[in-house]
This record gives sequence, structure tokens and C-alpha cells, in this order.
Amino acid sequence: MRWQFISHAIRAVALLALGALPANAADAAAGKAKAEICAGCHGENGISQTENIPSLAGQPDQFLQWQLVFFRAGSRKNEQMQPIVEEINNEDIRNLGAYFSQLAPPKVQEDKDPDLSKKGAQAAAGRRCASCHTDSYAGTKAVARLAGQREEYLVKALHDYKTNQRVGGAGAAMADVAYSLSEEEITALAHYLAHLQ
Repeated sequence: MRWQFISHAIRAVALLALGALPANAADAAAGKAKAEICAGCHGENGISQTENIPSLAGQPDQFLQWQLVFFRAGSRKNEQMQPIVEEINNEDIRNLGAYFSQLAPPKVQEDKDPDLSKKGAQAAAGRRCASCHTDSYAGTKAVARLAGQREEYLVKALHDYKTNQRVGGAGAAMADVAYSLSEEEITALAHYLAHLQ
């Protein structure tokens, strides 16, 4: 009960913070300039080459903005992100969302284990993942793109949701989905999604 209250309170604060964003149009060029600091971890053009660091390229604009708000509000925690988000304002958040969302998503590697992908597709269908993340798993609005994301990062994210280490946004829905996943299903699901274009 306490966790649910905290989760709802965090979402309310985030909604207020996002609602306070001025209505000015986002500037992707300004976002590109601001994103230079992001490249050290998230890679050039938002395509991560670092284990357990997600690619940002091609993520939906609103999703990116929400995650930055959650980090800045402290509901999502990460040692590397905290000092960065303390230095960005609402305009920066809008601009970064606009910039990363217009970049081409990562190109996927050849799937060398199609049987594992088949199991992952079954796990995704059984958990109705497409009902939020879309049939192509490209995400929409405030819902993450999963297609082409780093495989080990997807495993980490599912574990974080399963153990309530990650909150913010659809945390309750994701925790509910991830809680019942076996380790084999997590591995298969991450493999399947990482190899979708």
C-alpha cells in the first residue's frame, strides 16, 4: 500500500512538472548541442555502444521528456544521470526529446538465435506487450521504443521492474507484467525485442 502511494505521488509531481513546461516549440538543433554531454554514455547519434546503457535514438519524444523529468525529480535514480539532470531546465528537456526522437533508431544485428526470438515473441504476445508499445514495438507518445534496444539493457530494465527498482511512468503496469516473467522468458523477450527493426 505504501509503495502504491509513493508511486502515485511521484507520478503526480512528474505530471505537474511536465505540465509546467512552457508551450514554446522545441528546438532539435539546440537539443543536439545539449546532447553532446549524453554521447559519452548513450553514444554518438544516441546509439549506445556501452553495456546496460540504453540507446536514445528513435525513442518517442514524450517518453524521453518524461524520463528526464523522472530523473530530475529523483523518482528514477542513476549516479551518472543525477548530476546531468540537475543542470537541465524545462526547455532543455523539450529540446533533447525533439532531438533524440528524430534520429534513426539503431540498426539491429543479425539474429543468431531465432528459436530464442520465437520464445520471446510468445512471451510478448502472452503479456500483451504490443498493447502499450505498439505492434512494431516502436513505442508511442510516453511509451518506450523497445525494438532494436540493447539486449542486456532490456534484461536489466525487466529485472528492475520485476524487483520494483524502477518506478515512474507506467511502473505499476510494467511491474505487474515483469513480476510473473521467468528468467528464461526475460532472456527470450529481451533477445526478441533487441532483434526487431
